Amino acid sequence: MRGGTVFGVGLGPGDPELMSVRADRLVRNARHVAFFRKAGRSGRARGIVDGMLREGAVEFAMEYPVTTEIPLSDPRYNQILSAFYADCVAHLKALVAAGEDVVVLCEGDPFFYGSFMHLYTRLKDDVPVHVVPAITGMSAAWTATGAPVTWGDDILSVLMGTLPLAELTRGALDADALVVMKIGRNLPKIREALLAAGKMDRAWLVEYASMEGQTVMPLAEASDRVSPYFSIVIVHGQGRRP
Repeated sequence: MRGGTVFGVGLGPGDPELMSVRADRLVRNARHVAFFRKAGRSGRARGIVDGMLREGAVEFAMEYPVTTEIPLSDPRYNQILSAFYADCVAHLKALVAAGEDVVVLCEGDPFFYGSFMHLYTRLKDDVPVHVVPAITGMSAAWTATGAPVTWGDDILSVLMGTLPLAELTRGALDADALVVMKIGRNLPKIREALLAAGKMDRAWLVEYASMEGQTVMPLAEASDRVSPYFSIVIVHGQGRRP
């Protein structure tokens, strides 16, 4: 019996109609489907493909042991997650050794700040792994604002809201166009960084881009709003144009 293959399948920003033809085909035909989720949740990636899985598909929910309960700076954070990924990889390897293909559902693009990357680096030297790219969440977010994000020679930077204030501010100053991800409780810090960089007047907050419940508003009007972790802040470039 031939060995199986792990497919890291990008699902795009959330709207199932924005999935690629290849992703759609792999998901609908998958016998084994794996996906990440928080404990007690159905999982955002699993929700995107709801109603698409074939009858009898075997699901493997990979539940994060920690999310925000432990600070990123705590050594235990990496230790716990490393053990978690090792367990997930062992399960996937066992399926592949039995000749089974496994589709791992990935929000956005698998190689863009996604959890699948931690599986990929642990799997790629031992079993066949194929990655299916996808539209990123930030693409859906800047499209939702109704304006191009970059012009001419604009430099686009992607920053994480989890960065310290000084680094956020420096990154915002250096960029022409800007995407800030991982918002959540970091919104006040992001607002402060953009004010210091003189870019608040061009900043937009997009929640649930391309999904039901999508909201788009100037960041200056967001006030003390508590935004979902996967919200995105967009600052449009103003570069060269004819």
